[in-house]
Amino acid sequence: MKQSENIYLVGLMGAGKTTIGRQLARTLKLPFYDSDKAIEERTGVDIPTIFEFEGEEGFRNREQKMLVQLTELKGIVMATGGGAILREENRKLLMANGFVVYLHCDVDKLLERTRRDSQRPLLNIEDPRERLETLFEQRQPLYAASADFTIDTGIMQSKDVVTQILDIYHATQN
Repeated sequence: MKQSENIYLVGLMGAGKTTIGRQLARTLKLPFYDSDKAIEERTGVDIPTIFEFEGEEGFRNREQKMLVQLTELKGIVMATGGGAILREENRKLLMANGFVVYLHCDVDKLLERTRRDSQRPLLNIEDPRERLETLFEQRQPLYAASADFTIDTGIMQSKDVVTQILDIYHATQN
């Protein structure tokens, strides 16, 4: 395991990256960043609008630039966008600059958590379950390969997830 001042959370939309990230940051007294929110603040528009006007490729370009900036910071907790790991450059950045935690969650739970959220452009389709299953299949191996630690967020309370992540994180820092 590696020494790192940063914790980066990866996983599919709805896995709990923002919720867990905020709790981790509060507990560690570190600043919290959500890479998607940072993109929205920088551009002044929401993610669905970026997708609409620039497509997924345009969004991924913006995401990569943001990850370069955020991974230069020291002593942060960051929730990445669900697709951040699609680009090898992003995976390398995350792995080189932080302790990467994969928040794993099964598709049923993800569907339950995201079904009322209109701010997820990849799920604004007729069959969000099929899309989530496809995304899970494509991305799961990339999340797993990038992570220092994997935890299932679908089977426990967020405070318990935070406690387990902190236990593992602190064990790797000593």
